[in-house]
Amino acid sequence: MKPYAVIGAGPMGLCTVRNLQKYGIPCVGFEVHGNVGGLWDIDSPTSTLYESAHLISSKKMTEFAEFPMAEAVAPYPHHSELRQYFRDYAREFGLYNRYEFNTEVVHCERDGDDWRITTRTTAGDSAGEEQTRIFGGLLIANGTLHHPNIPQLPGEFAGEVVHSSEYRDPAIFEGRRVLLVGCGNSGADIAVDAVHRAASVDISLRRGYYFLPKFIGGKPTDAVGGRIRLPRFVQQRISAALSRFILGRPGQYGLPEPDYRMFESHPVVNSLILHHIGHGDIRPQGDIANIDGNTVTFKDGRRGNYDTILLATGYRLHYPFIGAEHLNWQGFAPQFYLNAFHPEYDNLFLMGMVEAAGLGWEGRNEQAELVALYIRQLSFGAESARHFRRVKREKTALRADGGMQYLQLERMAYYVHKESYLKALRGHAADLRRDLASRDTGGFASSAGETQ
Repeated sequence: MKPYAVIGAGPMGLCTVRNLQKYGIPCVGFEVHGNVGGLWDIDSPTSTLYESAHLISSKKMTEFAEFPMAEAVAPYPHHSELRQYFRDYAREFGLYNRYEFNTEVVHCERDGDDWRITTRTTAGDSAGEEQTRIFGGLLIANGTLHHPNIPQLPGEFAGEVVHSSEYRDPAIFEGRRVLLVGCGNSGADIAVDAVHRAASVDISLRRGYYFLPKFIGGKPTDAVGGRIRLPRFVQQRISAALSRFILGRPGQYGLPEPDYRMFESHPVVNSLILHHIGHGDIRPQGDIANIDGNTVTFKDGRRGNYDTILLATGYRLHYPFIGAEHLNWQGFAPQFYLNAFHPEYDNLFLMGMVEAAGLGWEGRNEQAELVALYIRQLSFGAESARHFRRVKREKTALRADGGMQYLQLERMAYYVHKESYLKALRGHAADLRRDLASRDTGGFASSAGETQ
């Protein structure tokens, strides 16, 4: 069996290699940086983290089930703790020797039923050298939060424009009049950072957001209700009611009210921004109508003068090393069954192109296990794999949204409903496992050894 190529050594890439390894599937991982961690290694050239970044979901709801975080780690760990966690995970399961580090994947193309993959060394004496090899399959786990979405501003700004992907330290705001555009979780964090250094901080929003505190009754918010299974509409109503009870309505802070239900867009898990708005440290503004020099005019007619505009406008999916014709793009995102399985190719997978409230890394690990199970069973010609192949072709357009009416936004294009998504993953995995025990469990052992 030819080895499979895995792109990326962030949490998704690591659990992908881990599951391929568990099922004896030979693989080689490629990572442009010199170590594991992906987004969570702030020194990686693809990381878009900032110094104050912490996990926005709690560690117990996010960690890998087979590798819990240490008790000493805070409920919402700092990025440096998470970098160490992934390094420990990679060491624990022997993943380092599955990777080629300082290696960028520059091109992937079909070669019959295989993949011809060209890589380039990015460090050391051989920097710049390219190598082309044939692989039996391709698993893309390069992440979804590294290619900035930069909108066209209406006018010419005389000051500095920065995207949140470039932001590292609040020192850039020292003494400056700052306007943040957008209010996702990163935007809220950066606004709070800016308060302590900037001369003034305004935030421009064109739509409303739901806000949640990080703690309720001394416990992480997602741990309070995240383990209780409730009907979708009940969960939405309870969460919205809790938000209103604890934090109030956005309109009470001068922010626009959301015109959608809770979880139909990602909530902002940050109450500090509301604290600072309530103290006058951050001033809410509406959508931008025009920019002329340092003056920004908003659609309600108000104006402000600024030195820095920081765009907290999110990210776009980006796969520059493979032709779009291979990715079944539909609108804002590739359309794969369960966000991972190509409708036609049996050896191309998008790993981690999935978001859901509460899914965590363990949910993504279950995605990786299903992929590994499918590869293994398909190689044996198992009926369960042939059945799954038919399903992924016929149901590619079906989204595991659980009836949620997600906003038609680029960042929501690959959002799923956690319970619906996990139910589908687990159902398919159970089908694929049924005839696994009767087969040779060491079928790929010698092949896997040859790739080391």
